[in-house]
Amino acid sequence: MLFKSSIKASLLTAMLSVLSACQPAQENNVPAAFQTTSGKAVQRGIDLVFPQDHGIHQEQGIEWWYLTANLQSDTGETFGVQWTLFRTLMPSVVESTWWDNNIYFAHFAIQHEQNHVAFERSLARASQAKVTTAPFSAVIDNWQLKSDGQAFFPLNLNASEDNFAVKLTLDDSPITLHGDKGYSQKTESGHASYYFSYPFLKVNGSLTFAGKEYQVTGNAWYDREWSSSLLDKAQLGWDWFSLVDEAASEQGLMLFCIRGKDQGYDYCSGTDIAPDGKASPIAKEDITLSVLGTVTLGGKQYPSKWRASLPNRDDIILETITKDSRNQLTIPYWEGRVKASGGFKGLGYAELVGY
Repeated sequence: MLFKSSIKASLLTAMLSVLSACQPAQENNVPAAFQTTSGKAVQRGIDLVFPQDHGIHQEQGIEWWYLTANLQSDTGETFGVQWTLFRTLMPSVVESTWWDNNIYFAHFAIQHEQNHVAFERSLARASQAKVTTAPFSAVIDNWQLKSDGQAFFPLNLNASEDNFAVKLTLDDSPITLHGDKGYSQKTESGHASYYFSYPFLKVNGSLTFAGKEYQVTGNAWYDREWSSSLLDKAQLGWDWFSLVDEAASEQGLMLFCIRGKDQGYDYCSGTDIAPDGKASPIAKEDITLSVLGTVTLGGKQYPSKWRASLPNRDDIILETITKDSRNQLTIPYWEGRVKASGGFKGLGYAELVGY
């Protein structure tokens, strides 16, 4: 009974932390965990090592295993998929195989035309949620992203909820290390994460949307990131983009801009990605992101069209595909497909946090 009470107390503390993250901070919904230091700050100059870095980084308080995909069915219809496992550090005196000082939660979303559905699994403990390095697996209940064998690739993604499901195989992408060999600075004051991606994953498998099954192929982008804190307390969130060109393997582009008190962008960063995954960092002073259009959802305005000005290319126009891509979950945010034209032509995903 004492053990169960301790676990319940830990989970209640975790829930209060998550819920407080959802309360308006200066009229916005930036999760407070992103503004609070938890664990040890990442250090510049530490080489990433695999397979270890596919797994948990227990010293840092925020971590995620993040997958987005643009897919097309054999009927010609298009879909978007997001699957994410989050880990947050929650130190406790509890000693148990069911408790590893972390809580885990996961999001699963599918969109088709102007329809978007999102689901979550929350407040999972060790054993209910588990990440292993080799063979790799990131699992929460019956949602799982797992290597097919000892090698990291191919990966299999399986998730289902109600009449929505994915069963996908992902393979064949180089790795990209963002920033300074994976050290990605997020603010002028030095908040940072370690951040790498597999941007050009080839996808095939099946997808069920509203009870109808489709055979699908396409491209997926897999992000790994861990940090002790991502934002200053005065910052409200970010607009983040991952883009792959029309050839689906020739070139990639990652951009993010952190938003300040006035919702203006006060720190940006980016990566040009070559076909072999080689990263060419784009400095903050070389990125100008401006909002060209908005959409009102639930009484709030969200950007729906942007112009990105970067060196040595025409301006890029970014536009959302499914206008209402809100994940209306415990932690609300907008996550959905975008199309790019002008200086970069292709498809990708955007994540809008803190509106």
